[in-house]
Amino acid sequence: MKTVSYEVKDGVATLMMNRPHVRNAINEEMHEDLFNAFQEARRDDTVKVILFTGSEGAFSSGADLKSIPVDKMESFDHGEYLARTYNKLVVLMNEIEKPIVAYVNGTAVGAGLSLALACDFRVATADAKIALSFLQIGLTPDAGASYFLPRLVGLAKAIELGLGQPITADEALRIGLITQIGDPSQFVKALKQVPSPAYGWMKKNMKTGFEGTLQDVLHAEVEGQRVAGKSEAHLQAVQSFLKRG
Repeated sequence: MKTVSYEVKDGVATLMMNRPHVRNAINEEMHEDLFNAFQEARRDDTVKVILFTGSEGAFSSGADLKSIPVDKMESFDHGEYLARTYNKLVVLMNEIEKPIVAYVNGTAVGAGLSLALACDFRVATADAKIALSFLQIGLTPDAGASYFLPRLVGLAKAIELGLGQPITADEALRIGLITQIGDPSQFVKALKQVPSPAYGWMKKNMKTGFEGTLQDVLHAEVEGQRVAGKSEAHLQAVQSFLKRG
């Protein structure tokens, strides 16, 4: 992969966007590389946690506008581009049952921020620049931002952030947009211990609660508990509890 570096070490797959000359702006080649990298991390049984970040002090400056043919702007279909790039990637990220941590190590704006929102957790450096800057170029937030952001911070705050004014890491932490400020290594280490498949079902069922009825959620919990109850992680935890007793 030319635009994404991929490394697995001690149960952690690190996916690093690697176009530092444009602050890791996302072009079509990066979309393909990111999709393939997330697929690989999903399939690899040795991977317990996925750490998603950017190279050289930036997470991502968003979509690479220079990759859009200027001479074809009038006929360029932004919706078609979304459908075959961002939407495909975000759906994959949402379906992965392993914990995904976005390490926002600098600029995360526009679609770059959208991809961070699609992760389970966000850890940011103290100097991170965070903005949903779509309106500033006459576009509406996309790449899943309209789905994830209101669920993280509430509807009113999401619309306010949609105006595009950047916020600091401190403010992002205050409103619940990020999990913590600083180095993510200890947090990632702790996530390696979460039991599978229980974590994946928790992630799925809590999201079901936003759209489904109570009966839908109760049914999903039955299905999840049926699977988790037969898992090795559960059986070992019960044996350990009984030995302590």
